[in-house]
Amino acid sequence: QGQLVESGGGSVTPGGSLRLSCAASGGIFSVNTMGWYRQVLGKRRELVATIRAGVSTNYADSVKGRFTISRDNAKNTVYLQMDSLKPEDTAVYYCYAMIARTWNSGYADYWGQGTQVTVSS
Repeated sequence: QGQLVESGGGSVTPGGSLRLSCAASGGIFSVNTMGWYRQVLGKRRELVATIRAGVSTNYADSVKGRFTISRDNAKNTVYLQMDSLKPEDTAVYYCYAMIARTWNSGYADYWGQGTQVTVSS
């Protein structure tokens, strides 16, 4: 069964950078949209950035110009380069992917386990 494994979270001071990675694995036929969402305790999960199977990307206004999403289709992996980090970027970041397990199964939504990003001086 397909699953997503995240890595790269941690703590950084304001203005610093972090890079998140998320690899999809297990019984995958095709991966469509991949992306990152984040959630602060007590608040709704919000979109950070998505990237389709091609090069089409979408960013939340709050991260435009600071975050860059990319993917390696051969590795079924999505990355989030986060620069100029701010304290308000502190959250649990979740990887997301639309995965088809077989040629006729259709796409289903998958989520990673979440990785903590803390921006603090």
